[in-house]
Amino acid sequence: MHKILLAEDDTGISDFVSLELKHEKYFVITAFTGKEAIEKFEKEQPDLILLDIMMPEINGIDVLKKIRETSNIPIILLTAKNEIHDKVTGLNLGADDYISKPFEIEELLARMNAIFRRTLNINKSQQNLKNNEIELQSDNMKVRINNNEINLSKTEFMMLKLFLENQDKVLSRTEIINRIWGKDYFIDENTVDVYIGYLRSKISQNTNTEYIKTMRGSGYLMISK
Repeated sequence: MHKILLAEDDTGISDFVSLELKHEKYFVITAFTGKEAIEKFEKEQPDLILLDIMMPEINGIDVLKKIRETSNIPIILLTAKNEIHDKVTGLNLGADDYISKPFEIEELLARMNAIFRRTLNINKSQQNLKNNEIELQSDNMKVRINNNEINLSKTEFMMLKLFLENQDKVLSRTEIINRIWGKDYFIDENTVDVYIGYLRSKISQNTNTEYIKTMRGSGYLMISK
């Protein structure tokens, strides 16, 4: 049974989501402030966090920053439709996904299941992968470039792993979506471009070598060095 930390200050939303998750056999812990969310994360060690951005005492973005100092636990942000800046900031800081309120519980469950499937795939693979300066360790989800450890979200990690497993092979956006999120998961192809941008940015902070190239009209290619 997966343990979920639901950090949401709106009691109506919290009660509804808690009830639905418990119906789906999840064990749910609730927090109503950012401070409480951090405390319960440290005490309970949940498997996934549903984190509202607009939390009292400590906002969700700062909660995310604090948790990412020590953990790669999957985090889905709960956002309002107009919080574009916060969504981008959250993803850049290592959130794995976001869902805009109001949302259908079926969509939330689908996003949670997709993350758990990706985590399972990571755990199944114990191989280490390398491309010149880039080293990826599947067993502990660590990535080093020029011996500098870089912090990736689970989605970014899976995407880099996919490229390292398919060096010198063009991967279409559809193929990337199917391999990372799953064939039954609806996601806009532009989301792939966004994550590629995040990944390139983090790689470029540690090397001047361009590893991931855009193949116009085809997709993306990691060149082996």
